[in-house]
Amino acid sequence: MQSVVLHLWGQMFGDWLQPGSLPLDHGAGRPNLKRRRGSSANLLDRMGHAMVSERAADNEPKMKRKAYEKELRKLQVELCHLQDWVKQTGARIIILFEGRDAAGKGGTIKAITERVSPRVFRVVALPAPSDREKTQMFMQRYIEQFPAAGEIAIFDRSWYNRAGVEYVMGFCSERDHRRFLELCPEIEKQIVDGGIQLLKIWLEVGQDEQERRFGARIDDPLRQWKLSPMDLESYRRWYDYSRARDMMLEKTDSKHAPWHIVRSDDKRRGRLNCISHILRSIPYKKVSHAKVKLPKRSDKGKYDDQSTLNGRNFVRETY
Repeated sequence: MQSVVLHLWGQMFGDWLQPGSLPLDHGAGRPNLKRRRGSSANLLDRMGHAMVSERAADNEPKMKRKAYEKELRKLQVELCHLQDWVKQTGARIIILFEGRDAAGKGGTIKAITERVSPRVFRVVALPAPSDREKTQMFMQRYIEQFPAAGEIAIFDRSWYNRAGVEYVMGFCSERDHRRFLELCPEIEKQIVDGGIQLLKIWLEVGQDEQERRFGARIDDPLRQWKLSPMDLESYRRWYDYSRARDMMLEKTDSKHAPWHIVRSDDKRRGRLNCISHILRSIPYKKVSHAKVKLPKRSDKGKYDDQSTLNGRNFVRETY
């Protein structure tokens, strides 16, 4: 399957195989993002209730922490059951998260992974490509992160960078963007046909909530690392990103790899809804385990194993 995918991506990005042919000028070739014929003006209505729920949350208070933590624990128990099933069956699963900056991708991924093994739930958050990676096929560095048997690869942003930030910021040409949207469903069909379950999730945050979260990042030293010049530029180009999102959903929302949208203005509800969706989408079953019983400790070779630590360098007990 990997060779087929690489071949198809070679067709998509064959012009990029020669060093120096990459459109790396961040200012050059910036696309015109005016609405085009065929763009998805009524996309959310077309997707229906299965894709987007009514915005009842607008008139509903945000979820309280106590209620959130109670529900999250239940879902995290189910994620542990999912983990056992994935290990036993050798399933291969990709969950990719996309969305605007400050949409809540990191927090949602943390809620998913904080009670499971990082050897099974493996988070992939790739940095900007290196000079060497810029001379490779576009998809190559993502394929290297695909799951083996018994793994779930969670992409914190993915190859859909081409449809979002690269397109809006002018890091790729109109032609590269158009070819990506045309061929991406075919590539994902090859991924799914190769035995990998692919879940695509878009976190949708509103303008007011994004502004509030950016403001919190500016004022909070614990969050300032999350705020980059690229984030500020994305904040300024709200509607450019909206049109890029609409084009991406219109072209890549396929039967074999559909997009699912999660409203994330209320982070807690958004995380719970997202995890619930993931659990519903994977046909896992609870794996039976024999009850674990601790063995009796042996006293053979017994000695005072604390006295041997006297004189060693212990950390100062500040707390």
